[in-house]
Amino acid sequence: MRKIKEVIKAIEDLDRGMMEKAQKKLDFLTKPQGSLGRLEELAKQLTGIKRTFDIKLKNKVIFTFASDHGIAEEGVSAFPQEVTAQMVYNFISGGAGINVLARHVKARVVVADLGVKETLKTESKNLKIKKIGFGTKNFAKTKAMTKKQAQLSIAAGIEIFEEEFSAKGRSAPGEEKGIDIAGIGEMGIANTTPASAIAAAITGAKVRDITGRGTGINDKALKHKIKIIEKALLLHKPDKDDAIDVLSKVGGFEIGGLAGVILAAASRKVPVVVDGFISTAAALIAYKLEPKTAQYMISAHSSVEKGHKIMLKYMNLRPLLNLDLRLGEGTGAALAMSLVEAGVKIMNEMATFENAGVSNKE
Repeated sequence: MRKIKEVIKAIEDLDRGMMEKAQKKLDFLTKPQGSLGRLEELAKQLTGIKRTFDIKLKNKVIFTFASDHGIAEEGVSAFPQEVTAQMVYNFISGGAGINVLARHVKARVVVADLGVKETLKTESKNLKIKKIGFGTKNFAKTKAMTKKQAQLSIAAGIEIFEEEFSAKGRSAPGEEKGIDIAGIGEMGIANTTPASAIAAAITGAKVRDITGRGTGINDKALKHKIKIIEKALLLHKPDKDDAIDVLSKVGGFEIGGLAGVILAAASRKVPVVVDGFISTAAALIAYKLEPKTAQYMISAHSSVEKGHKIMLKYMNLRPLLNLDLRLGEGTGAALAMSLVEAGVKIMNEMATFENAGVSNKE
């Protein structure tokens, strides 16, 4: 689609000259060089993304996209499919884990229905309806979606990001506008299965080395889940070098949507904090569409799902936290945002040796 191509074309490499200047600035702060580790790396990355030292991370936005999955018919989840819609209502009423942690870091949550199986009965301003379909198809039997739907899901994510970035969707007095930093998260019963299939298809790793327990399935269900994914990959033979092909054959609408958010954010020079396993599968789709997107990504945490590390290594990303998280929703992204902000503040608010009258090393 033209919109996707235009956004990809607008993505640039980070400004390495600004990053070198940031490193020099960090080296003259009142501390041993490199002693604040990853915080210094984050400050450098943000400087390269924003092309300036004048970085404000006031407007934090977490995109939590929801969709259902036909593969749930195969019994790959411990929870029934109706939980997806129920959790969307929980998101928009402010009672979910992501809402609590977003409030903690002063971020707003943008919830979108990309493919929930039922028609959501709400007119909440906190919910965007961008439904591509009423759930994907069961990819154990047929392709999850058409290539057109895969493109539409990515385009929907781009559109949602652009609406928030330009503040078109926010008209109430006192509401924050724009996006300084984005986070991505998701909700969709059975979505660790398409995420595992995407990871295996693109990285080439064995399905058994990628696939975890998701919502907490037992050993028997895990073996079944692995077999289902292996059979689906043999059936559809997704092309690892064609992200749209992979997404259409074994993906999910919310996964495509989040890939669109990453593409749009990178084109607008906005850093993206990537949550856990499913969000990283979306990042993998974005990365295959345009490898430069990885420069704009910040991996929030190392998920309990064992395939997560394989995907991160493939994109050369290192997670910030290791808290045994496996909820999704963007919860890890919310927590990591505070570290990104801390890194920027260290660079811009900490005194230099000269200003503080402190002797530097000889």
